[in-house]
Amino acid sequence: MAANSSGILTVRKDLKFNGLKVFSATMVADRDQLGEKVTNWMASHPQCKPVEFVVTQSSDEAFHCLAITLFYFDETLSRK
Repeated sequence: MAANSSGILTVRKDLKFNGLKVFSATMVADRDQLGEKVTNWMASHPQCKPVEFVVTQSSDEAFHCLAITLFYFDETLSRK
């Protein structure tokens, strides 16, 4: 039997996204560090303004997967 659930956090309703990045992990240690991976990516991409985060957890009998999907507005793309 498989299960799936998600949560959505909208940060900016005034911006439409023009990019997305998916962070995912199945191993326990990787899942524990997933938030830090998102934070580090955001710090190294300051031109990308978060619009929405979607957190999805899925599992089956053997594996548990956690995914954080970041929808962002990249300021450098809007200048082209």
